[in-house]
Amino acid sequence: MVAHRAAGKLTGAASAALSVAAAARRRVAAGRTDSDDAAAAPPGESPALRARFHGFLRAFLLLSVLLLAVDVAAHAQGWHAVVPDLLAVEGLFAAAYASWLRVRLEYLAPGLQFLANACVVLFLIQSADRLILCLGCLWIKLKGIKPVPKASGGGGGGKGSDDVEAGADEFPMVLVQIPMCNEKEVYQQSIGAVCNLDWPRSNFLVQVLDDSDDAATSALIKEEVEKWQREGVRILYRHRVIRDGYKAGNLKSAMNCSYVKDYEFVVIFDADFQPQADFLKRTVPHFKGNEDVGLVQARWSFVNKDENLLTRLQNINLCFHFEVEQQVNGVFLNFFGFNGTAGVWRIKALEDSGGWMERTTVEDMDIAVRAHLKGWKFLYINDVECQCELPESYEAYRKQQHRWHSGPMQLFRLCFVDIIKSKIGVWKKFNLIFLFFLLRKLILPFYSFTLFCIILPMTMFVPEAELPAWVVCYIPATMSLLNILPAPKSFPFIVPYLLFENTMSVTKFNAMISGLFQLGSAYEWVVTKKSGRSSEGDLVSLVEKQPKQQRVGSAPNLDSLAKESHPKKDSKKKKHNRIYQKELALSFLLLTAAARSLLSVQGIHFYFLLFQGVSFLVVGLDLIGEQVE
Repeated sequence: MVAHRAAGKLTGAASAALSVAAAARRRVAAGRTDSDDAAAAPPGESPALRARFHGFLRAFLLLSVLLLAVDVAAHAQGWHAVVPDLLAVEGLFAAAYASWLRVRLEYLAPGLQFLANACVVLFLIQSADRLILCLGCLWIKLKGIKPVPKASGGGGGGKGSDDVEAGADEFPMVLVQIPMCNEKEVYQQSIGAVCNLDWPRSNFLVQVLDDSDDAATSALIKEEVEKWQREGVRILYRHRVIRDGYKAGNLKSAMNCSYVKDYEFVVIFDADFQPQADFLKRTVPHFKGNEDVGLVQARWSFVNKDENLLTRLQNINLCFHFEVEQQVNGVFLNFFGFNGTAGVWRIKALEDSGGWMERTTVEDMDIAVRAHLKGWKFLYINDVECQCELPESYEAYRKQQHRWHSGPMQLFRLCFVDIIKSKIGVWKKFNLIFLFFLLRKLILPFYSFTLFCIILPMTMFVPEAELPAWVVCYIPATMSLLNILPAPKSFPFIVPYLLFENTMSVTKFNAMISGLFQLGSAYEWVVTKKSGRSSEGDLVSLVEKQPKQQRVGSAPNLDSLAKESHPKKDSKKKKHNRIYQKELALSFLLLTAAARSLLSVQGIHFYFLLFQGVSFLVVGLDLIGEQVE
């Protein structure tokens, strides 16, 4: 039986390998690269900037191949990098190689070692920050610390609605906003979930903020809104013809409506988010008796986290973000970055902070920083989850990450002086400037790219500069283990996670530089593509499992929902995988450096460079996410 199972596993592995090889051959044969289609470029990348970056990587790759050839030839001659011995050898090649060794020893190695040491220091600082966050999370778990609504009289955080049921006056006026743009795959699930919120109909209003430029999509969304209006839900449809300011402009326009003054709180759900019916009952009570609380943020959960390897790796990152980063910062600092959705704002806090601004692509972080500078406190509720989708294709994920890492640098440039001049305490200023912006938004992508993708390969060709094994292997493995603890079921993916994070560093580094120095179209907004996989299944189960618990509205027409699922097949034909040139260039560079490391007998360095090069190769051939036949 054991042999039979082993044979089955080997057969499965061989089949998977053949499938991957076939996909790679199709990708190469198609010849479609990220430079062929302007839409494939992440926002913030201009064609000229991208070409220069590609040129730099190609030149670096050619130089490494040349140096590898030289070192192999020298090694074949039995030379062992000792300059005096080479001086006694006759011949042009020997003289040239001796000169190269002197230049390497006297000029290149000191500078490279200095850069390596500087990046190692940054690496250790960031690792210490990560460790402190994990210890803070452990302390929260051990002590059972979590926000508890004052209305609950000390009960559980999720039972704050016990006292709220006392009368209609205990249900404050809530405005619910659903911004969307050309998201026909998911509009029904979000509108349906929001309209089924367990809150008196007279005390909440839904705004569907449609920025779609596709007339057919707008018509479908408007029809859905009208259907819920007939069900008695207070819901309005707003459509902007001119999308000034993208999402921030959309929200700003909606907040300018005259009837907004009648509402005390505003809740935002992106188009793919599906709040549970008790979402408002478990979040709004936290504002009662806490007049200085401006934001209550809920956690995200993901309906497609097991769809493919890409979504599994994203789930690891985001589980750590919510379980550790948001929770620790919320408990100890009463401040964290607003996640842009699944959060409840006190409208007074929004107005006091200046409202929504279109100056960056991270309007959520912008308003959070400005509210913090005004003295407002934030609460994070870890046990209130809101389902949403993860990007399933590398193209969509790459664009999303580019926006998420260029926007904070834009914001840092704009609000640095305001932070310095603000009246908040010195510790809070330090936290904002050094920890929130510099360490986690600038230093992290900087050292990840330069240390593991540039400096480490260079040390293989300039062995006089060294990176110790604990920097290359042990500490990164430890940090990856800490990152994966909030998602223990993902432990088998710890090695792919470590390699993929380093692979994504090229996109994050490029985005960080783009936002910091305002390079390219840094203010462009690209909506993350949705698949709508959760629409039908979740709404059907909602009707089947909770038909009597819905206090307001009703579920959408499931027959029409089924009909709407068919057009997605046509849209899928427009998708295609492509080759990403930067990732491929870095793949060949790292594999070349791995070959060079064999001459120096550096075991751990060789394996790291080999696996990291393969990781870049897999991503460069777009084999990690959704595969389109």
